[in-house]
Amino acid sequence: MEHSKEIIKPDYTLIVVLLAGAFVAFLANTLLNIALPSIMNEFQISPSTVQWVTTGYMLVNGVLIPITAFLIQRFSTKKLFLTAMILFTLGTLVGGFAPNFGFLLAGRMIQASGSAIMMPLLMNVMLNSFPVEKRGQAMGVFGLVMVFAPAIGPTLSGYLIQYYDWPILFHIISPVALLVLIVAAFKIKEKNDQIDIKIDVISVILSTIGFGGILYGFSSAGDRGWSDTIVLVTLIAGAVSLVIYVIRQSQLEKPMLDFGVYKYPMFSLSSAISITMNLALFSGMLLMPIYLQIIRGFTPLEAGLLMLPGAIVMGLMSPITGRLFDKFGAKTLAIIGLSITLISNYIFSQLTMEISYTTLVFIFTIRMFGMSMVMMPVMTNGLNQLPNRMNPHGTAMNSTLNQVSGAIGSALLVTVMQTKANVAEGRLANEILPINNSAEALEQAKLQISLISQLEGINFAFFVSTLILAVTLCLAFFIKRPVPAENEEKQTIKGM
Repeated sequence: MEHSKEIIKPDYTLIVVLLAGAFVAFLANTLLNIALPSIMNEFQISPSTVQWVTTGYMLVNGVLIPITAFLIQRFSTKKLFLTAMILFTLGTLVGGFAPNFGFLLAGRMIQASGSAIMMPLLMNVMLNSFPVEKRGQAMGVFGLVMVFAPAIGPTLSGYLIQYYDWPILFHIISPVALLVLIVAAFKIKEKNDQIDIKIDVISVILSTIGFGGILYGFSSAGDRGWSDTIVLVTLIAGAVSLVIYVIRQSQLEKPMLDFGVYKYPMFSLSSAISITMNLALFSGMLLMPIYLQIIRGFTPLEAGLLMLPGAIVMGLMSPITGRLFDKFGAKTLAIIGLSITLISNYIFSQLTMEISYTTLVFIFTIRMFGMSMVMMPVMTNGLNQLPNRMNPHGTAMNSTLNQVSGAIGSALLVTVMQTKANVAEGRLANEILPINNSAEALEQAKLQISLISQLEGINFAFFVSTLILAVTLCLAFFIKRPVPAENEEKQTIKGM
């Protein structure tokens, strides 16, 4: 009789502490976006300089996340989490008391070095704590943290910036981070579950240049332009290093990041869906604040509040989606969710100067509702096919691709928007300017041309992102519920 099924007993104390740490880390990721104009004013810096507060955070994440697969195997969960929280808390304190922009940027990068370890570590603990049939529900709770924290960031910062100075955004996080750190030190049990492996220094260098170069190149392209020498050099250096890095990993006995995860078709498909979806959906985070604040003249608080109902819906849906995933699988959820996301995203490509604030809130909420049915089920479905030993590599790969595709999507859609706006501005100048003669009329006409051309650019960028989402929807039809690799191996042995 074969009833010997290994019963996994989750360590709920560990999971709750890790979730709390991840929540503040994800919240910090988007909290500063609406505060950038205030930081520019205080330190008298340009938009291209201040954007490094967010780009630098993303860059450090992208460089460090590939190393987390090694760290998870080499060090215990307690040591790794405490290190991550110490770095994150230190960075938060430096940022909150920064006397100049250099200190602020350093604080953000120290923050990011802690945050980079958090997501793959938490996801790995969740995967190893629950059996495959219960993972959907567990990952739904993880999805709640991963999605809800960054989604409420703009609303919270919009409110705080309206009434306080930008350092408050660091001061509200630091005591929470400190509390999580103290609780973790006393409550997480030390387990000797690490593997004695050595880090490959050449792989670290190649990974840093590869992922760092690509992220820097795409992040700088929106500001410098695609033909800029620095952009081209960093992109080429990044791409070449990445190719050498992948080849090297296939030759190492114990690779730093095992690309063997792509031998599993459902993991490969989940990566493709996540990449294309990230490419498309970063449009909303970038384009909506521009449309709301610059074109329509809404306040930062109003811009932040527009995203709040969607964030709440996404937060409420994550655990429900997890249960639905366990019952119906990822395919049904992904097809329905992507159809809703695609239609609502297309509506955003038809924005006008007159569309009401209430309508915008409604469409944005529906779009977030669609997204909530896709991301975590697709990712979990892919990870479910991997053998347990490859979980650290799968989670690190997913986290890295999210960062890289997000940066590429941001740069691509900003460039599309700017190019279309420039073309529209030239066309409108020929149509409108000759009619007006007085200086006042000329100024008004120029302002009108600028706003209409920016609106055309934003609509076209949303249209391009809708086309990318159509590709994602086509990919979703190929999703299958995978047999975990361990089970497949056991069935093969039994059949022999």
